[in-house]
Amino acid sequence: MDRTTQTPLSAEELNEANLAGAAIYSTEDERVGSISHLHSFGSTTQAVVDVGGFLGIGAKPVLIALSDLNMMRDATGTVFGMTSWTKDQLTALPEHRD
Repeated sequence: MDRTTQTPLSAEELNEANLAGAAIYSTEDERVGSISHLHSFGSTTQAVVDVGGFLGIGAKPVLIALSDLNMMRDATGTVFGMTSWTKDQLTALPEHRD
């Protein structure tokens, strides 16, 4: 992943319209999941991240603080997030149920 073309999203851009569907990657550039939707807004915003599965089938939704994600935009305009969590750590979290 070419980090030289990535720009962080502003606080105003951290909304469901921009983040729903965004891929989440580990620091090793492994895709670990994608954002399904957000809960609450402001300093307590949490993201429901679908982890595992294949093409969204069998994925486990987990709830993590949006502050645990570094949301970026690449040169093509694609929004994605980076996290220090591994796929195994995310998978070990309790399943989130709306």
